Amino acid sequence: MFGEYIKNIRENKGLLQREVAAFLEVDTAFISKIERNEKSASRNHLPKLSELFNVSESEIIKYWLADKVYQVISDEDQKLEILKVAEKEVKYNQKTSK
Repeated sequence: MFGEYIKNIRENKGLLQREVAAFLEVDTAFISKIERNEKSASRNHLPKLSELFNVSESEIIKYWLADKVYQVISDEDQKLEILKVAEKEVKYNQKTSK
């Protein structure tokens, strides 16, 4: 999910993997693995990706975190039910924190 998102942005911007890698100060193989969902970007990389791609950091974080959540529940039979329970908790906590 996150990998495909990053790859689409990179390609739409006309950037090569090696250019992204140089900007993040990592090797090109690491970017390739991120795009194939074999590795995960560090949260520290997200502000730099936001800057490079001229995309809001919150948008990049949204995809990064969604990918993390999916990795945790991907092998579970009740994926949607789990997400619904989590959504209820988020909504409840938003109400009580106001």
